[in-house]
Formats: sequence, C-alpha cells, structure tokens
Amino acid sequence: MYSLFRDRSEAGRILAAHLRNEGAQSDAVVLALPRGGVPVGFEVATALGGELDVLPVRKLGVPGERELAMGAIAAGGAMYVDHGTMVIARVTQAQFEAVRAEEQIELARRAALYRGESAPAQVEGRVAIIVDDGMATGSSMQAAVRALRQQHPARVIIGLPVAPLGAEADFSGIVDAFVCVASPSNFFSVGQYYEDFSETTDDEVRELLARARARKS
Repeated sequence: MYSLFRDRSEAGRILAAHLRNEGAQSDAVVLALPRGGVPVGFEVATALGGELDVLPVRKLGVPGERELAMGAIAAGGAMYVDHGTMVIARVTQAQFEAVRAEEQIELARRAALYRGESAPAQVEGRVAIIVDDGMATGSSMQAAVRALRQQHPARVIIGLPVAPLGAEADFSGIVDAFVCVASPSNFFSVGQYYEDFSETTDDEVRELLARARARKS
C-alpha cells in the first residue's frame, strides 16, 4: 500500500495541472463536494483563477451499514438511487425514505452553515468543475452532476485526484470531461492514497470559502 498524495492540498495542486491540460478556463466555477472536496477545490480554484463554491451532497447509507451507499441527494432536489444495492441489502422503500428525510435535514443545515449570507455561485453558461478528494462508489458524484445540470452550465467537468479504474465509464454521456489523476486497479478506499486523510471540519470549509471569496473580490 502506498500514498499518492501527502494531503488534500497537494492533491488539489496536482489535479489543477491536469485540469489545465483539459482546457479549464479562468472564468470556470469550481464546485467542491463538502467536506473533503473543499481543500482540493480551493487549490484548483486558486491555480486556475476560478471561483469556488460548495455543492452540498449527502450519501444515503444503507440502514445498519451507513458507509454502503444506496444513493445520494444534492442541493436543489437532485437524487441518485442505486437500485441494485437496495435490492441486495433488502432495503424497503419506507427505510429508504426515512434515510432520505434524515439526510435532507443535514443537507440543508450544511448548505446554510457553509454559505452564510453569501449567494450561491452563478453557474448558467459557465464551465463548471465538480471536485472531490476522490471517488469510491460514485453515488455522491452522480447526484452532484444531476443537481448541476439543472443550472444549465456550458460544460460539466469532473475533477478527482483518485477513483477506481473504469469509473469514468459510469459518467459517459452525462459529463463533458472526466479528469482523474490516478485510477488504480487495486482500489479499496480513497483514504488509502493519502498520507494525511484526517477529517475536514466545518470550520475549515468556511475558512477556505471565505479566503476564496476574498481573493475574487
């Protein structure tokens, strides 16, 4: 087992170079999935000279095994459901709705906490880059893409430091570009590719968003 990145900040700087090769523009808006995607997105937005905002997403975990995603929800009412996982885990519709209601409350709380008085970034007609610190199942990213498409961006680019080999195929036809620094075949978890994968706090998210806004003002 080896690490590809020292921490999320280093991963963001490396990812930014790959995105620049993809033709990401300085007027792009970088939408980071909180919380872990925000330090990565901050470095990407800084390197590209773009705007940074959050795209709140909540994973819908299987009852009793919350790390196993059966879907995800995003701001704006977008939702992705992994029906296969629901069947395998024998999750009833009532159980699914209970989890969704619980996570909807947390989604609204985080959106209000992170943005405060600031309005969401305007996405329509712009290049939008969705960034996270990595991707495992892809449920959260699927919900994020659906939420973003509702805002009619000119292009949607996914930017990731690491994802499983073949992950790009799951987004074929729904995004304009899928940029991933590393796609290992022996993927187990995002954290295995970081030396420091300590949890990003709400305060860190707010601080990075404030710094990004100050840089653009």
